[in-house]
Amino acid sequence: MNPPAISQVFRRLFSHQTCSRRIYTSSVPRSIIRYQYRTYRKKSSEETYVDGGSTESHWQQRTEILPPDKAEEYERYPMVDANALRTRKERPRRVKMLTRDFIEDSLYNPNYGYFPKQAVIFTPGEPFDFNALPDEAAFHKLLGQRYTEFEDALDEHSPSDTRQLWHTPTELFRPHYGEAIAHYLVTNYRLLHHPFHDLIIYEMGAGNGTLMLNILDFIRDFHPDVYQRTKFKIIEIAPELAKLQTAQLERTADSRGHTDHVEIINRSIFNWDIYVASPCYFLSLEVFDNFAHDSIRYDPFTEQPLQGSVLIDNAGDFFEFYTKGIDPVASRYLRVRHDAASRPFQHPVMGSRWKRMLRARLPFAANLTVPEFIPTRLMQFFDILQRYFPLHQLLASDFNALPDAIKGVNAPVVQTRYQRRTVPVTTPLVQQGYFDILFPTDFAVIEDIYRAITGRLTRVLSHEDFLRRWSDVEATQCRNGESPMLSWYKNASVLTTV
Repeated sequence: MNPPAISQVFRRLFSHQTCSRRIYTSSVPRSIIRYQYRTYRKKSSEETYVDGGSTESHWQQRTEILPPDKAEEYERYPMVDANALRTRKERPRRVKMLTRDFIEDSLYNPNYGYFPKQAVIFTPGEPFDFNALPDEAAFHKLLGQRYTEFEDALDEHSPSDTRQLWHTPTELFRPHYGEAIAHYLVTNYRLLHHPFHDLIIYEMGAGNGTLMLNILDFIRDFHPDVYQRTKFKIIEIAPELAKLQTAQLERTADSRGHTDHVEIINRSIFNWDIYVASPCYFLSLEVFDNFAHDSIRYDPFTEQPLQGSVLIDNAGDFFEFYTKGIDPVASRYLRVRHDAASRPFQHPVMGSRWKRMLRARLPFAANLTVPEFIPTRLMQFFDILQRYFPLHQLLASDFNALPDAIKGVNAPVVQTRYQRRTVPVTTPLVQQGYFDILFPTDFAVIEDIYRAITGRLTRVLSHEDFLRRWSDVEATQCRNGESPMLSWYKNASVLTTV
């Protein structure tokens, strides 16, 4: 889809309230249940079926009171996965795929995915002098000014109404955030591995490469003996970000000094096939939230799980189906969670069964529960760590809860930006590549699954507690004692291997 066309779509979208979905309950006695479908649809009197067609001129908000029957197409269309779509330059049509493959294709397809083609990471310029700011409100105001200046500069060279701009704690609190991570790494390395092994650090999803530079600067300046034995390896799926990280490394003489200590590996962690026998540290900061999830709904009477898949028809519309046949990956996740969970966890069939059955018998009640989004891709990441990095120590940080999530258990936030404003929507079945789809992480469940798969022990701390323990808190305090680095990201947790 070309920029004028997508801008027109967002103009139409912004003229409505945030879209809502209506649930269609199938009365057809089939093992395949069409449950709901895409709410947004572009249509014209002469419809084109080629991505980027300019004849599509009208935005029509679709309801699901009388949705078209797509069961015949579901039977006929081939099943594909995200790997099979990686070489495609256009968004697919006349196919079906599991929900996790649709999400992965939307976010990571190298030709039209969100991260390779749309995402821009905010860089605030010079580090903030927190000690010179009167309070946190002043930081908010200054950050807003920096945001405007940053995007104004981008618009001078390449104007865009649909720029997908976002920030990370690494960029906002540079260099202090990276130095806290470095302090943690060096302290644990000296306790556990020095002097018998090198300090080997892997970072997945490194963004601009800022964290890498902050960590290496800290180790070089304060632990030169460890720096000589430090190797930093970035695993980056997006070619554009891998190039950006290389450019960041070569930007100044100071950063170029780290070149011999850095390797940037442009590949997906899920294609990793190299056995790493040495002890190493694996950094995964705000990565779990964008791992693809499966969508599972349950029969309210039998509690049988059904797995979600997405059908894309000839016109490019999306339709969601649920089948009783659970694929091996989702089935294994449900089994591992059931066996490994040491604490109760939220799911759609918890609570009183007779009350749930009573609700299901009410007029116009849905024939399935709300969806539960299960982190099957995250489970596969733990498999990679166990298989190829047996002596790793993981440091992962991510959101434990998200506001404005769509309906469901462990449901994601789905949003885009238009004219510098965030536009949330209520379904993950949206134009591939133009929407961020991010999930909360249930750290209680994930900790148990990680332990079951890897056999390693863990500790989970709040984001604030981790930074109080490892950062120079005074360096990020305003004059009134407030610290934005501690007060921001209240909804984040940190998991570490111990």
